[in-house]
Amino acid sequence: MQPFTTISGIAAPMLAAHVDTDVIMPKQFLKGIDRSGLDRGLFFDLRFLEGGAPNPEFVLNQAPWNQASFLVVGPNFGCGSSREHAVWGLKQLGFRALIGTSFAGIFFDNCQRNGVLLIQLDDSELQQVGRAVSQPDSAQIGVDLERQQIRLSDGSCIGFEIEPLRKEALLLGLDAIGSTLQRTAQIRKFEAGHLRANPWLA
Repeated sequence: MQPFTTISGIAAPMLAAHVDTDVIMPKQFLKGIDRSGLDRGLFFDLRFLEGGAPNPEFVLNQAPWNQASFLVVGPNFGCGSSREHAVWGLKQLGFRALIGTSFAGIFFDNCQRNGVLLIQLDDSELQQVGRAVSQPDSAQIGVDLERQQIRLSDGSCIGFEIEPLRKEALLLGLDAIGSTLQRTAQIRKFEAGHLRANPWLA
């Protein structure tokens, strides 16, 4: 996975509550045998009109948010079914982090496993970020994972919390297997000690 260190980019506001995974990645895009084309499926019913043309009213079809690297989202984002395709589509369209107050549990874990940073703020902080990025001239933000800070265009910083193991994996670009292999020496030491204490296992 691509490491996440300090990234600057456009943030798009999508502050509706309870956006579920069927909205993020509609079911017709779950039929493939690989992950190709999921960038087109992302928010398909919002991004495109019935005839297939881009919906000019949708934020991700408007400049500068059509170049967004971050989404600022409403509460309980990613609720609904557990489809990992939703996260794959977000990654394919170039999103590196989502900023909100709360995320559905399975969606949260799927993002972690695929290298998408989820930042949880309190409501007042989220509203501050949302107001800033809703204006084209202040939509650019920076996210510094090492310092755990969001930098807004006016120079203000908002701190955020993240579990140390999640932070380490994202900084190093490690999936679950990669994170486990970081502790190979500890695993081997445990195995050897366990076999000495239980020789019948060998």
